[in-house]
Amino acid sequence: MHSADEHALQLIRDADDPDRTKHAALIRKRPKPGERRVQILQVLAQMLERPESERITTAALAARLEVSEAALYRHFASKAQMFEGLIDFIEASLFSLINQITEREPEGRVRAARMVAMMLQFGEKNPGMTRVMVGDALVYEHERLQRRMSLLFDKLEAALRQTLREGASEGAASLTPDRDAQVKASVLSAFVVGRLQRFARSDFKRSPLEHLDESLTLLAL
Repeated sequence: MHSADEHALQLIRDADDPDRTKHAALIRKRPKPGERRVQILQVLAQMLERPESERITTAALAARLEVSEAALYRHFASKAQMFEGLIDFIEASLFSLINQITEREPEGRVRAARMVAMMLQFGEKNPGMTRVMVGDALVYEHERLQRRMSLLFDKLEAALRQTLREGASEGAASLTPDRDAQVKASVLSAFVVGRLQRFARSDFKRSPLEHLDESLTLLAL
């Protein structure tokens, strides 16, 4: 993975600062227009990184930001809209990186392998986002958020399918290239989801990248 890719995978956020005084001072500083929305999403993502937290309330989020709940609702109409902001970030980030991989790697099969690795690396670098991607953080939230994540994975599977279809045309001839690409994209998509779920449910101890090269070889990539 190129260094630019690795940089793009980082969620633009302040890590939890052990110096609570310094952290509080940063939050109290008056943000520029639009910065407060980003700050709310950053802190929400940080809170999701704590596996012990089952459901995040707006009261807990406001307390962490040291603002009132009313201040949150000046930027988001509801908590569901905050989660939609995180999903928007996930989608924009992943497809931006897919576009970079597509531009840099002409070979379809290699491109598909890099796309899988990128999705898993994104999850590892952004554990709070992983809980959103696998639905754990959305269990008690509005059902439309689960549908949005399902749609996002459908789009990711479609991107893999297109890449694998192009890869099939480059390699040995197949009597059913479209079906082969469809089946393999489905398997790879399930592999990504499974690895991310294991990462989240292990309290972020089991890396989603564990034995990745060997796994992709078994999956014929």
